[in-house]
Amino acid sequence: MIVLRSANARHLPALLSLAERVGPGMTTLKADPAALSKRIATAEASFKGELPPQQCDYVFVLEDTATGQVCGVSALKAAVGLEDAFYSFRLGQLVHSCREIGVYSNKKTLFLSNDLTGCAELCTLFLDPACRSGTNGKLLSKGRLLFAASFIDLLPEVICAELRGFLRPDGTSPFWESLGKHFFKMDFSAADDKSGGGAKSFIAELMPRFPIYTDFLTDEAREVIGRAHAATEPARRMLEQEGLDYEGLVDIFDAGPVVQGHIKHLRITKDSVLAIARPASGTDPAAGTRPVLVGNTRRGDFRAIVSHAAPAFGSLALSSEERDALAIGAGDPVRVVTLKLGVKLNG
Repeated sequence: MIVLRSANARHLPALLSLAERVGPGMTTLKADPAALSKRIATAEASFKGELPPQQCDYVFVLEDTATGQVCGVSALKAAVGLEDAFYSFRLGQLVHSCREIGVYSNKKTLFLSNDLTGCAELCTLFLDPACRSGTNGKLLSKGRLLFAASFIDLLPEVICAELRGFLRPDGTSPFWESLGKHFFKMDFSAADDKSGGGAKSFIAELMPRFPIYTDFLTDEAREVIGRAHAATEPARRMLEQEGLDYEGLVDIFDAGPVVQGHIKHLRITKDSVLAIARPASGTDPAAGTRPVLVGNTRRGDFRAIVSHAAPAFGSLALSSEERDALAIGAGDPVRVVTLKLGVKLNG
């Protein structure tokens, strides 16, 4: 059975293997053993409640319980920009008007912004291409939102996600080539690596703080502002369906879209219900055809699975395999929500 679970030190070799397969543009998952080991240690302390809430970094892995194979990783940072500044470009407009000569001009602009400071962030999403089937991708991504719904008091009001922007087949960014490269004097991958490695001060020191007119960019660069990488488009659609919206903020390196939303207004938060797990029996109704996302309510050992059980009268009938995957017993509480948009639970 495939389970989403909190990451621990045992998963480090598998996470390093996944990191080696990640393409350019994902700064939060690098094949650096020391950095990744430090992050996993932070994640373990986060799940155990040993860190202040705003310093927590919750890392999850997608694991096959039969083989122990790890085929995906995702994360939820409790707050960004509180230690290192968190930068985005905000799309805006400036109007230039002169009645005397009959000129009216409305120009699109980019403003360097720290608007997301203090927001929680969904990040580090990567699924092994060999495992991109069935409900694996949804479990890997949406399982974090189920965790957020269960532990909403540990998180700020707003959650965001920076989505990888459009890149050419050779890994270069037309937006970076047209804008950032002129100020940073380095290629896209080098700047991306520096940012992902924590060296954020160079952004403030080198990036212009005055509004940038998009008319001065190349046509190709303008066209990719707010456009997600082809491999990231499914993730964007999924997050938008869950209640995160694009509101004009983009990544400063590749102009990828940033989506955001209030945690309490997300579909999974509003529609999920608590139920009591009980053993499935021969008298239970046949399993439903609609998949549901089920998670335990344990911060220290969070786990989530996809099931076809349906809650009834405040309980949820789970097989022994499902209960083992969730590390729960009969009588333990679980949070459950339909996996698909537009379908609500009856229980």
